[in-house]
Amino acid sequence: MLGVFSGEVVEVPAELVAAGSRTPSPKTRASELINRFLGSFAPAVSIQIGDLGHLAYSHANQSPFAPRLFAAKDEIYCLFKGVLTNLGSLRQQYGLSKSADEVVLVIEAYKALRDRAPYPPSFMLAHLTGNFAFVLFDKSTSSILVASDPDGRVPLFWGITADGCLAFADDLDLLKGSCGKSLAPFPEGCYYSNALGGLKSYENPKHKVTAVLEDEEEVCGATFKVEGSAVLAATH
Repeated sequence: MLGVFSGEVVEVPAELVAAGSRTPSPKTRASELINRFLGSFAPAVSIQIGDLGHLAYSHANQSPFAPRLFAAKDEIYCLFKGVLTNLGSLRQQYGLSKSADEVVLVIEAYKALRDRAPYPPSFMLAHLTGNFAFVLFDKSTSSILVASDPDGRVPLFWGITADGCLAFADDLDLLKGSCGKSLAPFPEGCYYSNALGGLKSYENPKHKVTAVLEDEEEVCGATFKVEGSAVLAATH
């Protein structure tokens, strides 16, 4: 799966910029990245959201334990990869039908968070149990919300293209060719929101969480400053 967002939507993280400037390497523009995805993972579905962003996904070579899903509702677009083990109880919590899958659940949970509840995204994310990563874009507010499960069992990567777009993908090699060294794994147990202060950590109540005192995490050459308890060491 691939999500690419222009500078009109999000300011690229300084940590990724710094990682790329230390050891520069060739990059490509966002349009080339999208075309490479479509050519490499055919058949694929591509959704362009004006000049703000571009989403693409494919079921090619997907694992049955980490399927890729896509849904759009009320100008909210979401790519989801993985499985929620508590999907049944979450359907009841949000009043959804038994046919609602993980990506529909995430959209509805986000809408409830945005429209009805004065809670941070961590309140919503802490209730998601399972292996997952998702990229959500709300066109009505030009907001993105990206998250990875606390154990990082569904790999997600992010980087900066040659024309300054922020890209997210579940395929590392795909981003390597377009983002050069401005590339890193998306930190596990964290979420990124352009509307809510960038990269932050969250706690999963199904895990015993130990807070690390340092407020920095070294990830693939990029040091990310994470608000709150910073790095989370989760143990079952």
